[in-house]
Amino acid sequence: MARETAANRLEKSPLHLLHRAGQCAAEIFQMELGSGDITPRQFAVLVTVSQNEGLSQTHLVERTGIDRSTLADVVRRMLKKGLLQRRRTREDARAYAVKLTDEGWRVLKSVDPLARKVDDKILSSLPSAQRDKLLQDLNNIVQALGRLQAKEVTGSKR
Repeated sequence: MARETAANRLEKSPLHLLHRAGQCAAEIFQMELGSGDITPRQFAVLVTVSQNEGLSQTHLVERTGIDRSTLADVVRRMLKKGLLQRRRTREDARAYAVKLTDEGWRVLKSVDPLARKVDDKILSSLPSAQRDKLLQDLNNIVQALGRLQAKEVTGSKR
């Protein structure tokens, strides 16, 4: 049996390819935004909060897929930039609800067209007939792995 080369191995690794695709997409995002000080994760938070005002940080974790500690850091930086405001929730005094500030709305409105341009640029690397399929496949992967993770977390608590 012939030995597999490292390059050949990586070309067949979904872990590696998804990571590289994410790196490339993030680089395109940063190039498109220029000196804009918004990261792809911050953009995801802006979009999610804009559609779900008053969402708790716990629910933000669930909706964005950003892990809890990273999200706390992202929110802290966005609070310092004046993009978000947060307050304690009525239901749980330990939890915070977040909403966009006027500055957050302004930044979202200015960055959204650029983010859409990035999405278009990424998708344009594929023939048009494959673009919807890619999005569907990526969503299926995220959902299936999310369920697997939840099952493993639940199983490890027993």
